[in-house]
Amino acid sequence: MTDWLPTNWAGIFAPEKPLLELIARGSVLYLGILILMRFMPRRSGGELARMDLVLVLLIAEGAAHSFGDYTSLADGLIVIVVLMVWDYLINVLSFRIRFIERLVSSPPVEIVRNGRMLKRNMRQEYLTEEELMGYLRLEGIEDLADVKTAHVESEGKISIVPVSKSG
Repeated sequence: MTDWLPTNWAGIFAPEKPLLELIARGSVLYLGILILMRFMPRRSGGELARMDLVLVLLIAEGAAHSFGDYTSLADGLIVIVVLMVWDYLINVLSFRIRFIERLVSSPPVEIVRNGRMLKRNMRQEYLTEEELMGYLRLEGIEDLADVKTAHVESEGKISIVPVSKSG
């Protein structure tokens, strides 16, 4: 006969691993992946900011362990709380401390200046001419000469400032 209910309900909610181990694991994973993501091209994360991407991926992983790998829900919940606390702290610190802000968010990279492609910067971001022209067309710009500046922003989105048509 199959057991439909657990025999030890307290065991489901009691942590199996030591609390400091769970905190250390969550902290090292969050900070390690955030630092490693700093070296990736900006566009590799899609439209999400790096910190958001790291948080979503790690919370999903922590939750997945709670569903299957751990026999205790508390272990997964503790790791998820640690990840959320780190995300909150990094956001607060990056708002208040310029050095932290520079560590977690890359400055924008100029890829077009006065209608001319900056090939070195485009290579740095692994952005081809065809991709750039596709982004320009999405903004209703057919000719590169109509672009004053274009930048790859820290979250990977391309921002475009068209030449003003005053006169």
